[in-house]
Amino acid sequence: MPDPEILIIGAGPAGMTAGIYASRAGHSTLILEKEITGGQMTKTATVENYPGFAQPVNAFDLVQQMEAQARRFGCQFQNGEATGLVKKPEGIEVQTTTGTYQPQALIICTGTQPRALGLKNEPELTGRGISYCAICDGPLYRDREVAVIGGGDSALEEAEFLTRFCSRVHLIHRRDQFRATQIVQARVRANPKITLHLSHIVASINGSQHLESLELKDLKTGKLTVLPVAGLFIYAGLVPNTRWCSGVIQLDESGFIITDENLSTSLPGVFAAGDVRKKTVRQIATAVGDGALAGMNAHDFCARHKN
Repeated sequence: MPDPEILIIGAGPAGMTAGIYASRAGHSTLILEKEITGGQMTKTATVENYPGFAQPVNAFDLVQQMEAQARRFGCQFQNGEATGLVKKPEGIEVQTTTGTYQPQALIICTGTQPRALGLKNEPELTGRGISYCAICDGPLYRDREVAVIGGGDSALEEAEFLTRFCSRVHLIHRRDQFRATQIVQARVRANPKITLHLSHIVASINGSQHLESLELKDLKTGKLTVLPVAGLFIYAGLVPNTRWCSGVIQLDESGFIITDENLSTSLPGVFAAGDVRKKTVRQIATAVGDGALAGMNAHDFCARHKN
């Protein structure tokens, strides 16, 4: 495959929107995705805060529509993972598992991955009771008790989702107040199948072949209690997927990409959009806005490059 004019790494909502705008502007555009199209959108069942839908929309349907729209304008999709970024006198070189590309412009939309708790047994029991995706694994725990860790929208929304299958959902949060929006908090507090454990942390994860229980610590009293659960869903924050380009473009202390108001990075011709960049709100709507802006600014960069 010849080098695309615009290469996009990541096929989440930011990447697909950038693909729509870049290909619609007449550029040969390739989106490289290491997993499945949709990014974090595939980790939730429904979306209720995306503009244009009065009723909640199925997340998978939204992904399919975004992909189809990008393809309609000629955007190409390919499975592969970026492994390195090199600055060269003539431009940039992107090293991937499918080959090396030298696009005129690059848009990084690699998103984030869940942050692990870092507790003993967590790696060994991941996939054996520990999960980072309720929509993926929730049905495996039908009529059983599970726990969710986190205090933001994702944790509370997924706790509510799990009540469709599980007999009880224990929601654990280290603070005495949630960070989630009030409408989400109200639904969770009204759900009789959800038990709240505020000001608690997980002190240990117990089990050999599969998860058997959690040891909870009350941060106010120091008291330890054992909570028997079959599943644990962790929503403890996000880690940006930027290791492959670190040292080449400027990142903040947490590894998120620093951009200017045009979504340009510290390297000319390289833009970033979506959850991977440093910003305060990470939602589908903000990712789409980022993608549109990055796509148009990449188009402008290519136009200047040609002239």
